[in-house]
Order: sequence, then C-alpha cells, then structure tokens
Amino acid sequence: MASIVVRELTKRYGKLTAVNQISLEVEDGEIFGMLGPNGAGKTTTVEVLVGLRDADAGEVRVLGFDPTTESVQLKRSIGVQLQMPTLFPRLTVEESLRLNANFFPDPFPAEQVLEWVGLKEQRKVYTYKLSGGQLQRLVVGMAIISNGRILFLDEPTTGLDPQARRNLWDVFHMLQKMGKTIFLTTHYMEEAQYLCDRVAIIDHGSIIALGTPNQLICDHFEEKAVELSAMDGCDEAILEKLPGVTKVQAAHNQITLYSTNVEATIRELMQLEAENRLAVNDLAIRKASLEDVFLKLTGRSIRQ
Repeated sequence: MASIVVRELTKRYGKLTAVNQISLEVEDGEIFGMLGPNGAGKTTTVEVLVGLRDADAGEVRVLGFDPTTESVQLKRSIGVQLQMPTLFPRLTVEESLRLNANFFPDPFPAEQVLEWVGLKEQRKVYTYKLSGGQLQRLVVGMAIISNGRILFLDEPTTGLDPQARRNLWDVFHMLQKMGKTIFLTTHYMEEAQYLCDRVAIIDHGSIIALGTPNQLICDHFEEKAVELSAMDGCDEAILEKLPGVTKVQAAHNQITLYSTNVEATIRELMQLEAENRLAVNDLAIRKASLEDVFLKLTGRSIRQ
C-alpha cells in the first residue's frame, strides 16, 4: 500500500519551475530517497508533501491526506526535519525534544531518542552552545521523537562526520524495522545507495530516473569503472581508444574509464606507461555506482 502518492506535481517561484510535473509513489515501510544536487527541487518537494507549501498543479496524498487542505490531521502523523529549523537557544537539548514531543499523540521517550542520536551527554546543554554536528543530530531527533508513521528527513546527515553519519544510518534502518516509512533527500550518493530501497534522481526539478539502486545501475551500466589520478597533459582521446572503454570522465583530479573489458583496458594502460606515453597512478577498479548513473544522465557531477 502506498503511503505517499504524487501525480504531476508542479511548483513554481515566479518564472522558476522548482518542481516540474513529478510523479512517484512510496510504499509503507519503505526508505525512499530523493537525490540530486543543491537546487534540484528536493526541499521544495518535501515542503509540499508536509503541507508547508501549496502545489501549483498536480495531486498529492500523504497517508490519504491532502497536505493543503488537511495539514492539521497530517502533521499529527508525521515527523519532519528541515534544513533550516527554528530552535529556542535558551532551551536545552532535552527540553527541545520534550517540547516537540508535546505536539504528537504517542511520541517516543526523550531518553530513548537522546541515545539514538548520540546526545545523552549533551542533554543539559543549551542549543546555542551546540556544535554544527550536534545541532544536526538534535533536529533529526526532533523529527524522530514524533513516532510518526512517516519521517520526512531533508538532507539529515549534512555536516556530520563519517562515524556520526553511519550511526544515524543504523537508526534509520532500526526505525524501518519498526514499520516506519522514511522519505529522505540527500546529495550523498553513497548514503542513498546504502540506505534506500528505491531512489528518485531529480535534476532541474524533474525526475530523471526512478528505481532501486541496483536496478538503476544495471539499467545504465554494463561497464565497470577504472579510476586513476588525473595526469597533466594527458590526451583523453588516447584513453577513449583503449579496448573496452565506452566513456572517459575527468573530474576532481581523477579520470574514470568505463570499460566493458577491464582486463584489456588495464593491459593497454600498462603498455602505454611502459612506452612512457602516460603515467598510471592510484589505479583502482570498482563497480558502477549511483554517482556514475547521475554523471551519465546529467553529464555533470552532483557536486557541481
């Protein structure tokens, strides 16, 4: 059963179309990810789904409710974490959680949420004294404490160190096992690939791919990726002619060769190095990823 249904959703700001006729469904108990670069339309989509903005066109139902006309009923059943929350600086971490819990009929215990988001030691600290990472974990905790049927998390791990990010991933999977549906946005491809049952890749307000991470990778890549450090003066035309290579991508001081025949590609690379025609440094082989899918579909890195 679908807990979120979106049909031809469109949202404009003046002449800018932030969300352009997107359609999707999210099943009960699913972790669904919307991923794309900053400005792609992710946050606007979330704001429409939770009733903070009205759509200009299309149909939206969340738990059967229309977020525009039934927002009061809807908000009792969902938890929401936004990118720019408003906090009371003179409340402590624990007080902030308990205050937010009062808005929901059956919230989680504050003590439990403090443990989940790793803030037990900061429970008596005023929010204005928290670090950026601690603030981020607090606002995620304020969404979780709702015990809502759906959790909307807008880039929940932005600004966190790798260990804190991994810890929250474990919490999200635990909540899913409790039966929660999670709709999250992210620009971290690794996060989406690890967490999500299905993902929608959005760019310039439009969904350009939708499916499970493995499905999207298999649909768009038979190749594996051969990575090496970018070389000064390297002629990409030489690399494009290597056996098995279907595409060459240069970005962030790294060259990626997509190859259907990795063994032949590497053999020829070694031959070129032996002939002093190029230097092969930091060579690595990996399977294609969601980042590769995004590059292929948009022609640019998600960080651009």
